[in-house]
Amino acid sequence: MVIICPHCQHEHTIDERKLPANVTTVRCKTCKKLFEIDKQNQSQSDTAPPDEKTGPRKIAVTLSKGGVGKTTTAVNLAAGLALSGAKVLLVDTDTQGQSSFMLGVKPKAGLTEFVNDELSLDETMIPVRDRLWLLAGGKSLAGLKRVIDRKDFGGEMTLNEKLSSIDKQFDYVIVDTSPGWDPLIVNVLFYVQDVLTPVSLEVLTLQGLVEFLKSMSSIQKYNKEVALKYILPTFHDKRVKQSNGILSKIEALYGNHVCTPIRYNVRLSEAPAYGQTIFEFAPGSPGAQDYRDLIRKVANNPNLFT
Repeated sequence: MVIICPHCQHEHTIDERKLPANVTTVRCKTCKKLFEIDKQNQSQSDTAPPDEKTGPRKIAVTLSKGGVGKTTTAVNLAAGLALSGAKVLLVDTDTQGQSSFMLGVKPKAGLTEFVNDELSLDETMIPVRDRLWLLAGGKSLAGLKRVIDRKDFGGEMTLNEKLSSIDKQFDYVIVDTSPGWDPLIVNVLFYVQDVLTPVSLEVLTLQGLVEFLKSMSSIQKYNKEVALKYILPTFHDKRVKQSNGILSKIEALYGNHVCTPIRYNVRLSEAPAYGQTIFEFAPGSPGAQDYRDLIRKVANNPNLFT
C-alpha cells in the first residue's frame, strides 16, 4: 500500500500485512507530522491503468521559472507514452506555442478556439503522431486569459469544464504550461491530478520550486485531488560539483518524488529544429534513455521499451 503524507506530499510504501488492524494514525518520516490513514491517502492513480471509469491520468508539466525544460519534457513525455501504446492528448497552455514547433506542425487553431466554442474539436485537435493528439497554444491564449479574468464566478474551472468533455477518449492528458503564475496556470491546477515539475540543477530554480509549491498549496485548499507527484531534475552534468550537490539536496527533501535526472545532452536542444522528438531524432542518445526512464516511472511499468 502506498500512502501520501498530506503535509509534505511524501510517498510511503507500507506492507499492509505488518500494519496492526487498530492503527489509524502514522508519523511521516520526512516531516515528522502525524496523519490519519484513509482511502484518500492511498495512491491509486499511478498503479491502476486508465480506463473509462477512472478517466485519464492528467499531468501538468509546470514550474513558475522558465528555462527548465518544461516544453521539452511535456512533448517527449507525451510522445513516449504514445510510443508505449497509450492514447495521449498534449495540451499546450503556453502563449509561445512551442509544442507545435517541436512536433513539426503548424496548426491554424487550437486550445483557445476550442474553449471559446469558436471551432469544433475536429478543427482544433490535430493528430501529430500515432496515438498522439495536440491542442495547440500560441498568442491567442492571451485572449483566453482575458475571458477567464472577466468571469464573475467559476473562472478557475474554465479549462476543466471543456477538457472534461473530451478527455475520456484518452489514457493520458499532458498539459504544458508557461512560466509565471497566471489564470491559465490556476485553471490547469484545477484540472489535473498530478504535477510534474522539471527543476534545472541551479540554486535559483530550487528557490523557484519552493515558491511554486507555496502557490500550489493555495490551490490544494480547493482542489484536493491535485498533488506534486514528480520532480524531474534537468540539465544534469556530473562534471559540475554544484549540480551534484543540488541534486543530493532535492533527493533528501523530496525522496520518492524525484525522478531519474535528465542529463545535459546537446541532442535534446537540436531535435526541435527538425520538428522531431528525441526518440525520433536520436533514439540512442542519453536524452532519449533518460526520458524513457521517466515514462517508465509515470506509467509505473519498468518493462516498457525493453
